[in-house]
Amino acid sequence: MPELYAHTRRCQDGSVRWQSLEGHLHAAAEYASAFADKFQSAEWGWISGFLHDVGKAHPAFQGYLRRENGLEASEFDDDSGGRVNHSGVGAIIGMNQWPGPLGKALAYVIAGHHAGLPNWHGGQDALSHRIESERANLDAIRERDKWRNDLVKTSLKLPACSMACSNGLAIAYHFWVRMLYSCLVDADFLDTERFMSPERTASRPVFPTLADLKRGFDREMDRMMNRAKEEDPGKKINEIRSSILHACRESARRTSGLFSLTVPTGGGKTLSGTAFALDHAVIHGKRRIIYVIPYTSIIEQTADVLRRFFGAENVVEHHSNLSPERERERPELALAAENWDAPVIVTTNVQFFESLYAAKPGRCRKLHNIVESVVILDEAQLLPPKWLIPCVEAINRLVLDFGVSVVLSTATQPALDSLCTQPAEIVPNPGKLYENLKRTDIQFPEDVNQRRAWEELAQEISGHERVLCIVNKRKDCYDLWRAMPEGTIHLSALMCGAHRSKIIRTIKERLKDDGPVRVVSTQLVEAGVDLDFPVVYRALAGLDSINQAAGRCNREGSLDCLGKVVVFVPPEPSPPGLLRKGESATRVLASMPGFQPDHPDSFRMYFQKLYGDVNDLGREWLIENLVRNANPDGHVQFRTAGDEFRLIDEYAVPVVVRYDGNDDLIDALRYGGPRKETMRALQRYVVNLSRAHAQRMQDVGFVECLHDSILVQIDSTLYSENVGLDIHRQQYLPEDLFI
Repeated sequence: MPELYAHTRRCQDGSVRWQSLEGHLHAAAEYASAFADKFQSAEWGWISGFLHDVGKAHPAFQGYLRRENGLEASEFDDDSGGRVNHSGVGAIIGMNQWPGPLGKALAYVIAGHHAGLPNWHGGQDALSHRIESERANLDAIRERDKWRNDLVKTSLKLPACSMACSNGLAIAYHFWVRMLYSCLVDADFLDTERFMSPERTASRPVFPTLADLKRGFDREMDRMMNRAKEEDPGKKINEIRSSILHACRESARRTSGLFSLTVPTGGGKTLSGTAFALDHAVIHGKRRIIYVIPYTSIIEQTADVLRRFFGAENVVEHHSNLSPERERERPELALAAENWDAPVIVTTNVQFFESLYAAKPGRCRKLHNIVESVVILDEAQLLPPKWLIPCVEAINRLVLDFGVSVVLSTATQPALDSLCTQPAEIVPNPGKLYENLKRTDIQFPEDVNQRRAWEELAQEISGHERVLCIVNKRKDCYDLWRAMPEGTIHLSALMCGAHRSKIIRTIKERLKDDGPVRVVSTQLVEAGVDLDFPVVYRALAGLDSINQAAGRCNREGSLDCLGKVVVFVPPEPSPPGLLRKGESATRVLASMPGFQPDHPDSFRMYFQKLYGDVNDLGREWLIENLVRNANPDGHVQFRTAGDEFRLIDEYAVPVVVRYDGNDDLIDALRYGGPRKETMRALQRYVVNLSRAHAQRMQDVGFVECLHDSILVQIDSTLYSENVGLDIHRQQYLPEDLFI
């Protein structure tokens, strides 16, 4: 019988190299088996890799491959032009050989290794339809090669079930399938890359172990702590931070599981939490640390801190706001970002949780490298209530089935007790810690229903030389900023990422000097942005937001008295939805006798009230798509779930703005199309608008649509250095945007 091939590569000298099909299948099987061994599923990984491309043995595919590369192919019948959906054959073999939900698991993984995990039912792309419609491809291989025992049969005896689904829980099934899928996708990518682009494979970095990194981290931490003691001996906040660090190192010895790190803002959570993760990983054999951050606006700040302690070459950022300059500086880290094969990963809630529910191979490829890691969920209170149960269930499965230790790190710990295993608190007695670290006096208005005008608030706020005011809406930010004295800084999400980063740097520089610094901002400064003001004003909001705002006040404890945090009721309520529910929950608590706005017990009551006011928390969605029919049928709607699970409002429309001389990039988009490099570079120049607002701006010619879907600012005066995309000034008021 003639040799069967999987891939061909044309060399620079014009010759063609051929990869045998059997060689590719065995290599992918070995890769996938090694990956899946981390969650006791090595046999399942091996068989998925061994069967994934069996369909390429189809005579039509083999004839096409030969003819395209100048070989004689008369022994192969080819009436299809080579167009054979090869992934379905292995899926059918899997279901034939292992009936039931476990065989279907193989079928999902193999059938979707190019196009993505399919639904079980619903259209021609559904697995149930493909299994029936593609049986002829399997028959063609059998007929020609007499079933080719050495290629498509195996004597391997798979276990009756795997660790992750051995408990019979339907909710565990889809996560196990995703992990198996991740192993296969990464295995296929890596072996194909090794043949097609050996230079790319050679450039993949080899990283040090976490044990190696820990030695350097410990040395740098010791230097930093000693320097702080020398510069300001006896400073209370340094002593408290030292005690928090010590508690984190002591708790690292605990058994792998779910942890909470409840530390007030300014208590050094980032580095103390990292110390816990490193010690815990080395003690318990974890493979990497994954830092998950809610906002792209603060991810670079965190990554820079970690680089200082681990080295720039060992920290991989994976998020949409990554600057092209950083990618160009270390292109090898971009390769590691594809599958998270690095010791330290810094990413976003969106990237992390959406990947855990994704169906696309590019998104799922990295999942198996979450296994046996330490995941730090920074600002865990920002898990969106709409998707709270799916997010918490993902945490549960990672901890229970995949050897992951998860740290819920926040100053305002959410009330998740009823949804997950009770987390072990890393730092004992958080209530006492909050008393010791108290640096602010949070003042609520006597009447939490009495609204105040912007002009009145502006006059009061202007009486302070150094003050930060945080409001709930971009329009509120604009209106208050206009009422403030000249020189006041405006900061909102109407500024693109590059602009926001510049403004935050400016604020930090001005705070080092002695002059006035007045800032009006939306909530984007609340989580993780290291600003330190003596006075902070905060529009009435959820209690977690108010306390996060307080974390920007007297952050270093350098004042002789408590910092001043003033809560006020803005002229208009927040839009209906989560923001308004948060306000309502805070009002209820503020009316209770003995209310302490900065005590952990108040946070618990607040989140219990907030979650009680949200209708579903995502439970019905999870059950309907991924759980209801998983056991015993193995029927899961992977594709639907992947399309629908979005942490950020799906109605937001990105608009590429003109800022910082990026006209050449916009021209590259216009004339060269949406190439990957161009789109990545433009990510830092995007402002999100509501769908209706974006449409109105397009209708009147303020923005144009390029390549059918990408909106770009036309009017260069529409973007202001002071306020960003200036949609609120008089000539651009919404009523003027209607035709």
